[in-house]
Formats: sequence, C-alpha cells, structure tokens
Amino acid sequence: MVDLAVDVQEEDFYQDLTCGPIFGNIFKYISPMLQLQAVHHIAIICSDYERSKRFYTEILGFTIDREVYREARNSYKLDLSLNGQYIIELFSFPSPPARVSRPEACGLRHIAFIVANVEESIAALHVKGIHPEPVRVDEFTGKKFTFFADPDDLPIELYEI
Repeated sequence: MVDLAVDVQEEDFYQDLTCGPIFGNIFKYISPMLQLQAVHHIAIICSDYERSKRFYTEILGFTIDREVYREARNSYKLDLSLNGQYIIELFSFPSPPARVSRPEACGLRHIAFIVANVEESIAALHVKGIHPEPVRVDEFTGKKFTFFADPDDLPIELYEI
C-alpha cells in the first residue's frame, strides 16, 4: 500500500489549506480520526428557570449536581445528572428567543431517553400532568417510543429498550 501522506509535499499541503476540496482529500490521509468517546452533556437554554428546573428534577427525575448564578450574565447554570451520569446543562438567560420546534427546522431535533417500558413511563407522566403523544413503533427496530415537550417546547423522546 502506498503511503499517500509521504507523497504530499509541504508546500502543496499549505497551499491546499486555502482550497477546501483539495485540502479535504489530502487531509484524510494525513490526519488521525477524531476519537470521540461519548456525549458529555446537552446544553439547554430555558425561558423560565424555576419552571424548567422543577420540570427536569421533579418530573423527569434529574439530580442537581451544581447550581451557579452568574451575576455578570444575569444567568443561572444548572448541572443535572441522571443515574449518576452528568447529562444536562440548563441555562437561563434574560429574554432568550423562542426555539422553533414546528415545523421542524435544521439543527438539534430532540433529545431521547431510554426507558424500560413506554406505557409505564407515559402513565407516570400523566400523573404529573404531562400528556405525551400516542405510542408509535420504530419501523426499523420494532421498538416503542413516544414524544412530549419540556416547558419551552423542546421535544423529548422516550424510547423503549
């Protein structure tokens, strides 16, 4: 096998930095693959900090790891864990713009959580005044799932494993 990285001249390499298509083709041969290990956290900006804090802790069952008020930003930062795993970073900012959820737009679509039983999870949400969509079945895996929304209309999926 030919080591293509050896065939790349230094001057060609720097010239290609300014030319995306050429650079991309060369770069794949001389750069190691990015070694992602896991998702570290999901950052969520809310419009009503206390309401969202109650939702994520009292409705969804997250544990507060750390809560900080950042005076210079007039903003809270709340670190939340689920089953000992840090997952959500909840932020408040003064007057954040509304998130577009419908119609679906580019960008992050939703967050999804694994549950053992979708119907039992829906029943528990009903008790707390949350009414998810009807249960659907993933056409590729045969697994059940449903959606509901957080207080700012961020879609949340429950996926049965």
